[in-house]
Amino acid sequence: MTKSWRKPSFVMRTLLLLVWLLAAPFGCSDPPGLARLSQNAIILAFGDSLTYGTGAKAGQSYPAVLAELTERQVIRAGVPGEETSQGLKRLPAVLDEHLPDLVILGLGGNDILRRRSNAATKQNLAKMVQLIRDRNIQVVIFGVPEFGLFPDTADFYHELADEMALVAENEIVAKLMRDSAMKSDPIHFNQQGYRKLAEALHAMLIEAGAL
Repeated sequence: MTKSWRKPSFVMRTLLLLVWLLAAPFGCSDPPGLARLSQNAIILAFGDSLTYGTGAKAGQSYPAVLAELTERQVIRAGVPGEETSQGLKRLPAVLDEHLPDLVILGLGGNDILRRRSNAATKQNLAKMVQLIRDRNIQVVIFGVPEFGLFPDTADFYHELADEMALVAENEIVAKLMRDSAMKSDPIHFNQQGYRKLAEALHAMLIEAGAL
């Protein structure tokens, strides 16, 4: 009688353990989310020439299109040619000036073009993310590709998103870079390209719960 009692107990414990082991990874892999932005929220688009909109008119830049899509104010704070080390120095004053509710960080392309250390570029981006978060401002990021015959997003953007639990769009820029119809020159988009970038970022914000 004792033996028959222990057997189902052992089986039950084993089944419960298996259920927990199977469920645990899924519970830990929920994607990061964002708090919903109010109608009068300010979005700061902070980056380099892709944020500035080089290759298109100012009203065709991705921040301008994103403002239309989100029906929120979007500040265009892009500096062509800027590297992450320079952006890190510029960022505090821009945050103080605009007091945004959310920052879209899009830097690193010039570091890659000038063959700066990927580790240093990643570290600069991480410092910017932390600086933004220290001010209780939400932040998202988009990655850019390492240039080649078939450009694909640099690995450190994926690493950064995982390590800092960032909402990230790490596919769209590389995809657009592979499509000559979306570009005004080898590294910048045209009107259609910037609209596609804005649409992808808009979809990301909706999926993350910000809109």
